[in-house]
Amino acid sequence: MTMPSASAPLKIGTRGSPLALAQAFETRERLRAAFDLPEDAFEIVIIKTSGDDRTLIDADVPLKVVGNKGLFTKEIEEALLRGDIHIAVHSMKDMPTVQPEGLVLDCYLPREDPRDAFICPHAETIHDLPQGAVVGTSSLRRRAQLLHRRPDLQVVEFRGNLQTRLKKLSDGVAYATFLACAGLNRMKIPGVPQHAVAVEDMLPAIAQGAIGIERRIGDTMTESLLVPLHDRDTGLRIDAERAFLARLDGSCETPIAGLAELDGDRLRLRGEILKTDGSTAHAGEISGAVGDGPALGRQLAEQLLSLAGPDFFDHM
Repeated sequence: MTMPSASAPLKIGTRGSPLALAQAFETRERLRAAFDLPEDAFEIVIIKTSGDDRTLIDADVPLKVVGNKGLFTKEIEEALLRGDIHIAVHSMKDMPTVQPEGLVLDCYLPREDPRDAFICPHAETIHDLPQGAVVGTSSLRRRAQLLHRRPDLQVVEFRGNLQTRLKKLSDGVAYATFLACAGLNRMKIPGVPQHAVAVEDMLPAIAQGAIGIERRIGDTMTESLLVPLHDRDTGLRIDAERAFLARLDGSCETPIAGLAELDGDRLRLRGEILKTDGSTAHAGEISGAVGDGPALGRQLAEQLLSLAGPDFFDHM
């Protein structure tokens, strides 16, 4: 196997946000450690995606208005297909459930904390928020879950990367907001008034906290380099969650939550679907052998669809 080198570096494609770069750097460091390679054997290639358009971020345009499928991945995957990069590093919660023809996603780094973080200087939980408080989020899932539990709250659009949203909070645009615990842990930002939300109170997004590495089918050298990076347990959990999401045909416009957890040779999957206004929610869980994750995901999706009825997603 030919190793990457300074003269022929492995090109790692990523978005340019601080969190995306932190994930790309983690991937590079794991590759360096696995093969004892110097830093200049790798090149970080920043690719601007549709979701990074500053005019949309600054205007707080809801994601459903600008499109959703592949909003943070399309341009990176196009670069991968052209051969401009060797691998693409993604936040798995941003990934559509189907890859473009010619690409495969079968390498996951060890998953970080999948829970949501409640960010508020004045309260520790959503139940402590004052009546009618303004909460900022761009996530339809978080919006729906929040309104289902606290319909008195005002929820406003709150787009941008981690630093942008923290600044909006400090500027008083909202009383509280949510971020992913995983992002906060990876960025190691001090002084953030955060409280992890129990999954019993708010199930996270599908695959939240997981980093996936995408490559071209047939690129055997890159495939070999990624083998030691893959975390089996994370892969088993993500496969179950994404099968659940795929059966529901979930997108950024559909409030869907889910979390798979392992206990020895058993896998437990919890899932939830909601109306966008939080007026209705259906939740359930299923358990089985770890190797049956995708089948369990599809089965749980069928159970929730049966509970919700055929028109649930047609009248969101």
